[in-house]
Amino acid sequence: MSPATPLRRLPGTLPEGERVLWQGRPDWKTLFASAFHGRILGFYFGTLLLIRGAVPIASGDSPVRALEAMLWLLPPAGLALGLLALIAWLSARQTCYTITSHRVIMRVGIVLEITFNLPFCAIESAGLRLYGNGRGDLPLMLGRDDRIAYLNLWPHVRPWHLKRPMPMLRAVPEAAEVGALLSRALGGPGLTLPAPSQAPSRGQRANPTSAVPAAPFAS
Repeated sequence: MSPATPLRRLPGTLPEGERVLWQGRPDWKTLFASAFHGRILGFYFGTLLLIRGAVPIASGDSPVRALEAMLWLLPPAGLALGLLALIAWLSARQTCYTITSHRVIMRVGIVLEITFNLPFCAIESAGLRLYGNGRGDLPLMLGRDDRIAYLNLWPHVRPWHLKRPMPMLRAVPEAAEVGALLSRALGGPGLTLPAPSQAPSRGQRANPTSAVPAAPFAS
């Protein structure tokens, strides 16, 4: 593909000499389960259903009354899970992650699209977390002087890192291959999970190719 050719969901043509290495979007089911905690919410509603059914039976009511008590909870539970799944689907559909020979581009947003350009020189390190289905997350640690607001990034951000938000490619299919490609683009030996506590102090610019030891990953 020629650099002068407009690329899918990019803000414009790439500069001469820059080329696209990979483009993709999140897997919406994995995004629903991880970023939107769909499984946890489903477990929560399932527990409530069991409790609603167990209380009448424990009080001596018939199984029919217990079933009626459970059925009252099904519509709001289904509506909540359905809306959350729809938001996850729309978020994945409207997202485009791009890795070029010079930067990572994140085009995100359901109603208002925002494009984040992350040049390799601003990325101190990158990480990789794999799920059982081959999908995975790739968090990017930016330099201390390169910050993006957590709410502007969500859900494309490493969870709970509010002080120093880390943009993250969420629920990427074939994440191991994408991580290896990103590692080669950065010039590093491989990706590990970046640990903010081990980041260079202010004034020390980390080599983007370096990796840091893995740390616990909260989702």
